[in-house]
Amino acid sequence: MDLGTLFSNPEQLFAMGSLGLLALVMFGALALFICALVSILCSPLGFGMTIVWIIITFSAPFLGPVAWFLIGRGDAYRRREAY
Repeated sequence: MDLGTLFSNPEQLFAMGSLGLLALVMFGALALFICALVSILCSPLGFGMTIVWIIITFSAPFLGPVAWFLIGRGDAYRRREAY
């Protein structure tokens, strides 16, 4: 398949673009998930809260990491400074 054939068929071009966008979003979600797990494991939380956040992250693979970075991470470091 050459580029001329690819650009002459808009449905095929749209499908390839959609697949590329989907792959990009999936890799982004995977990177967010991995970064959240590393951040949770390196945080100063106690063992119990670390396990809770890991369970949340695995239960909701996109919302769990987002919740960690928006809520949990800051709270973990504020708790550390309180001691």
